[in-house]
Amino acid sequence: MQQQDYSDVMAMLNQYATQFNTMVHDILAKRDTANGAPGMFDPEHFSSLLSDKVEVDTASLMQHHMDFMREQNALWQQATKAMMGEKMQPVVSEESSDKRFGHRDWQENPVFSYLRQSYLINAKMFQGMLDSMHFNDPKAAEQVKFYTRQYINSVCPTNYLLSNPEVCEEILKTKGENLANGIKNFLRDLEHSPLEAFKITQTPPDAFTIGEDLATTPGKVVYQNDLIQLIHYTPTQDKHFARPVLFVPPFINKYYILDLNQKKSAVKGLLDEGFSVYMISWVNPDASLSDKDFTDYMHEGPVAAMDVVCKISGQKKVNMVGFCVGGTLLSMTAAYLRAKKDTRIGSLTLLTTLLDFTEQGEIGNYLTESTLPMMEQNADIKGVYDGRILGLSFSLLRENNLFWSYFINNYLKGQDPAPFDILYWNSDATNITAACFKQYVRTTYWENKLKEPGGITIDGIDIDLGKIDMPVYFLATMADHIVLWQGAYQGTQLVKGKTRFVLAGSGHLAGVINPVKGGKYPHWLNDNLPPTAEQWFEEADKVEGSWWPDWYQWMQGQNKQKVSAISPGNHKDYPVIEDAPGSYVKKRL
Repeated sequence: MQQQDYSDVMAMLNQYATQFNTMVHDILAKRDTANGAPGMFDPEHFSSLLSDKVEVDTASLMQHHMDFMREQNALWQQATKAMMGEKMQPVVSEESSDKRFGHRDWQENPVFSYLRQSYLINAKMFQGMLDSMHFNDPKAAEQVKFYTRQYINSVCPTNYLLSNPEVCEEILKTKGENLANGIKNFLRDLEHSPLEAFKITQTPPDAFTIGEDLATTPGKVVYQNDLIQLIHYTPTQDKHFARPVLFVPPFINKYYILDLNQKKSAVKGLLDEGFSVYMISWVNPDASLSDKDFTDYMHEGPVAAMDVVCKISGQKKVNMVGFCVGGTLLSMTAAYLRAKKDTRIGSLTLLTTLLDFTEQGEIGNYLTESTLPMMEQNADIKGVYDGRILGLSFSLLRENNLFWSYFINNYLKGQDPAPFDILYWNSDATNITAACFKQYVRTTYWENKLKEPGGITIDGIDIDLGKIDMPVYFLATMADHIVLWQGAYQGTQLVKGKTRFVLAGSGHLAGVINPVKGGKYPHWLNDNLPPTAEQWFEEADKVEGSWWPDWYQWMQGQNKQKVSAISPGNHKDYPVIEDAPGSYVKKRL
């Protein structure tokens, strides 16, 4: 890139500077007036972590500073040589997994090479400072590490107009049109964002249509109440296993992650294996449902759905499947029903589910003594906790991939993101009622009461996971950043039924939705359940391909009797309300 190119870039930037500054001023003014709108970062709490709970290894800290000065000096020397016309030799390099610096100018252009290496040296120094600190509180250490990483990644030169060669090239190529498009994209996202969080577009909102491209497995809605619609899927076999399967998806997301398309559908996979399948589709609540608490979610969710499924199928037992927080809700339901001598749950499958919240993963870093009351206040004011805030929280757990890459693409380069079904689902946020949000987060993530017998009480009944004596199938995924597999494993130590634990490759979504055909991730099996996850893994056998066949075999073992297939809508008390996927799932924020 030549000097004239830089001059042209600056001229084009000046055309949009006034408009951009006005836009930012308006945004800040709106956010300043937001009632009870908590920031995701609490500076006061962060400062207290650094001042009250840390000891510094001064020798280690000094060594890191010496390394920093040595590398910066070496970089200056190389930069000076480059100005003299010599080739600039690298001082530091990014890790091979870091894809941010793929453009050739990051290596070949002395200016951008200097920016890249200076950033890497500073990031290394920050990490060295952290390594020199010893925290008395392990959670404090994790929070400092998390927010420091957020800061380091936010100031990466790739995230700014003039320090990203790809963006500069795009400005020249389009004669500044990308800047106009970027502002347009930014304003569009701002319009669809709550005051408390920014919802960045990860895939075009019109790229897919629910019921046509996604959630296409045929079925009928046969029951609904304030919180759920119940879908009964059309059988694909003349006979199916007598005991039906009922899915309880997470109530913070839409259900169709389990029925993305015909190639990636857990629902269709079960139907083709000869199972009768039902699905809960949660409502996307508004303030009118603010008082619906976790108990209501249980009674109007899995309990109500199971009542209907038993009547339609004529069976006394149901195989229940819970995913993520749906699995947590389902486990509470199972313990509640067992305490009441209700034996209708024949088996439990818990997909990426936490029962013991000791190992929360990075999501727990958002919760502090000051932020939790602010989040609860925000939910009370609105009547719901906005699902878009949760969406941003989850995206920032993988900030470079799920936030900054789209920031660069959408706003700096002015381009539209590519269609991607999983990211469409990921962006399709679901609210949580205020009462449910407060009750769930405080009793699980904050107080970790579920693992304690009687720690949570529903309708005067103590919830004791030790009452769960039916067969349980746990599935965790190795790279899960939302539900750490080691944390999910601890649930096996809390239930009393015959339990199987399986570890799948990949992450929270791709590891679960790994169909038999083309299943590219392996899984690990171990029939024993030692006290720790590490012991389990040491003794586990790696198996190539999808974990689904293992699950199918386990499910078939619960009840091998087959009956003539039952078509949805034939029961006199539960006629067809509408075609699947129903109307609840189509409400978008």
